[in-house]
Amino acid sequence: MVCGGTGCTSSGSDKIAKAFEDEILATGLENEVKVIRTGCFGLCALGPIVVIYPEGSFYSMVKEEDVKEIVDEHLLKGRPVTRLLYDETVAEDNTVKSLDDTAFYKKQMRIALRNCGVINPENIDEYIAFDGYQALGKVLTEMTPDDVIQTILDSGLRGRGGAGFPTGRKWQLASGNRGNVQKYVCCNADEGDPGAFMDRSVLEGDPHVVIEAMAIAGYAIGASQGYVYIRAEYPIAVHRLQVAIDQAREYGLLGEHIFGTDFNFDIFIRLGAGAFVCGEETALMHSIEGGRGEPKPKPPFPAVRGLFDKPTNINNVETLANIPQIILNGADWFTSIGTPKSTGTKVFALGGKVVNTGLVEVPMGTKLRDIIYNIGGGIPNGKAFKAVQTGGPSGGCIPASQLDIPIEYDTLTAIGSMMGSGGMIVMDEDNCMVDIARFFLDFTVDESCGKCTPCRIGTKRMLEILERIVEGKGEPGDIEKLETLGKNIKETALCGLGQTAPNPVLSTIKYFRDEYEAHIYEKRCPAHHCQKLLNYVITGKCRGCTACTKVCPAGAISGTVKEQHKIDTTKCLKCGACMEKCRFGAIEKH
Repeated sequence: MVCGGTGCTSSGSDKIAKAFEDEILATGLENEVKVIRTGCFGLCALGPIVVIYPEGSFYSMVKEEDVKEIVDEHLLKGRPVTRLLYDETVAEDNTVKSLDDTAFYKKQMRIALRNCGVINPENIDEYIAFDGYQALGKVLTEMTPDDVIQTILDSGLRGRGGAGFPTGRKWQLASGNRGNVQKYVCCNADEGDPGAFMDRSVLEGDPHVVIEAMAIAGYAIGASQGYVYIRAEYPIAVHRLQVAIDQAREYGLLGEHIFGTDFNFDIFIRLGAGAFVCGEETALMHSIEGGRGEPKPKPPFPAVRGLFDKPTNINNVETLANIPQIILNGADWFTSIGTPKSTGTKVFALGGKVVNTGLVEVPMGTKLRDIIYNIGGGIPNGKAFKAVQTGGPSGGCIPASQLDIPIEYDTLTAIGSMMGSGGMIVMDEDNCMVDIARFFLDFTVDESCGKCTPCRIGTKRMLEILERIVEGKGEPGDIEKLETLGKNIKETALCGLGQTAPNPVLSTIKYFRDEYEAHIYEKRCPAHHCQKLLNYVITGKCRGCTACTKVCPAGAISGTVKEQHKIDTTKCLKCGACMEKCRFGAIEKH
């Protein structure tokens, strides 16, 4: 199994797979060993990844030059190359442990990601071998549409796209007047949060699960046509999804009279141009229709008047990925996982200042501390944990004091953040929280559609204040201005994206107000990050080598050979060139 996810592909996994095919052919093993390109295994920090079965040997950071040794030793002679294996899978006696026993996977529970890294996403037979399309067959031959909706209602499944609206309730609202009006099912695959790649990975690793779930939703509400809205920046996901749709049509699992019934359903792909606002459901529908991606006021809701002014059901990729398993295993099985108000599991894209970056799927209610330290491996380089951003630009920053809260929709909202689509960016002591807020708001300002004044102008004014603060030009009252603007925007913006845009600012003010005050009143960045607020100082470690004086573009450093030098702070441009050049670690930031 060679990882074919975007991360590993960008690191050359396609070349590695081709090298394996060539070496296997050269050694005459082509009838005994198959090379299969899978979706993402999840442990993205260790890519490119190769897993060899039946042993389940997990090779990490594989290079092309490693392929011949692996083929000669492992495949031909049955001796795993332990130096290339992920070190946590190699026991003290040199035996190979199961990947499921490693810290990264041990506490995970995979439902949405169950087939990612397991099957070839471009082979429908492999999906079928893992119970694929059984759920669709079950609902079409054994269940009424209302039975399906009731099952989803009883499961407690909530939308994994951010808001957490009950999925069964959404289907129920769109189910009226079946057979008498054209209806649509839409899949929101426009995953645009910085650092988020959960939906993309599902589509790359298990596209058929989305097709099957959309067909089930179509049967439940009485729709005959579905659209997957996916951004064009995900070429691997787009390709595999199209291959899967073509295969499903060939097998009679899309089209007319599916499973010999009267149910007709087909799916089409629509490419988005990468606008963040198109993740909002009404903007998404406008874009599918060929219009500008702008939200519209609700009501009417899509369930009443959606795509092409017809009743429409919209779910995101991860939500749909849970549907077949709920149908096959029952609502009670799903409710046994997670918490009473947040059932099932949630996929997170764990990134930032953490050892093990990648995809993580855990039961709802898992503590943040468990994800960051037990699964993620903690903070690298001995740095202290500072905060974690959940929910992307719409979410908030959660401080260390809240690390032991259970991850569920209501608890995250209560502390000023949100679940969001599942981005989870970890920050350490070197991150400036004011600058983090500025970064996310800058993203929102760029991505605002501009339709409503609070989002178009209000977020711009907030950004201007933040930019002044990080440049050392903050003024008394700026914090209060940010709070007032943020609260007003939340109450008056047109769509959910505008309403949640101030969250990163408001949450950082709530938990890191002291950093804002240090920037404004002391003209100091406690994290030593904001360039305009830094002072470079030469310490007693200086050997007087003069290397720093030669690279200083402002001529701010003075001193003679073999004597401690000094920096004139009035001339210093704070570029950091001297610090990079110093071989003795004599220059510090204050």
